[in-house]
Amino acid sequence: MNVSAEKNTVKIGNVILNSKVSLSPLAGVTDYVLRSLIREYSPNCLLTTEMISSEALVQKSDTLITHTDKKEAPCAWQIEGHKPDLMAKSAKILEKKAAIIDINMGCPIKKIVNGNDGCSLMKNPQLAQDIVIAVKEAVNIPVTCKFRLGWSQDSKNFIEFAQKMQQAGASAVTIHARTRVQMYSGEADWSALSELKGNIDIPYFANGDIISPETAKRCLDITKADGIAVGRASMCDLSLISRIEKYLNEDILIPEPDIKEKISMIKKHLDREISFRGEENGIKFFRKFYPCYIRNIRGGGEYRHKLVTELNYDNIILILDEILNNEKQ
Repeated sequence: MNVSAEKNTVKIGNVILNSKVSLSPLAGVTDYVLRSLIREYSPNCLLTTEMISSEALVQKSDTLITHTDKKEAPCAWQIEGHKPDLMAKSAKILEKKAAIIDINMGCPIKKIVNGNDGCSLMKNPQLAQDIVIAVKEAVNIPVTCKFRLGWSQDSKNFIEFAQKMQQAGASAVTIHARTRVQMYSGEADWSALSELKGNIDIPYFANGDIISPETAKRCLDITKADGIAVGRASMCDLSLISRIEKYLNEDILIPEPDIKEKISMIKKHLDREISFRGEENGIKFFRKFYPCYIRNIRGGGEYRHKLVTELNYDNIILILDEILNNEKQ
């Protein structure tokens, strides 16, 4: 087994992670700003970029989506596509930035799978293997894959698929414990992932429905995985991954941020996006984060509507201050 004897480390190829927790890739979400903010809370977790189209990257590099700095390390860069040669070229372009190249084989979105990318690769294991082989030959860093339980309830092939990815040279895999047909509905089937133990010799990370330190521990206990990947819950709690690490490593449970901390996080996150993208683009980009950040507050629906339609920075700050004052009463 390629897992370090150290309690809280995982070895992926020649990369040793001093954490069992990774940030799962989220398209249009896990950008440089979110990753850098999470890194400030967690020095050791594995960050993962948002999904990057291999065709778009080879044709013309997007400087925003490929922006990084040394503080992000260790960071996996995720690419998507179905053409082995283009996947290899895009991996080569990213090699100097990345600790790991991750291949997307799990995205369930219609436009992605209709283009034979993402989770559609689970229906074509030979092509998936060819892609891993091509990428592995192109770079001198570890290559990993992220996929699902299978296409549907009747075609769960994640064990055989994981074995094929290992045979092709993948150094680790991450599995979202749902099928493509499920998308993000229903509950993640953590118990299914426990079947991987003993069937592959590379580390595997479990993903799906990890929203707190307690669910992270329960997921590890049930799946017997070497690590976990935290996805959507990380959108609105920059401290979540670090709190999970604290619980896993030291059995210390830090409470989730209160409303004062959440409002402070929103302001910091928004300011960083504006600094990164410019005021108008930064404010528009940030709209997707408000519903998650301010869920379960009094008058949440009205405040969300105000925030996602407001383009004036000063007015946004006034609304956020109003939320804070309202919650204090």
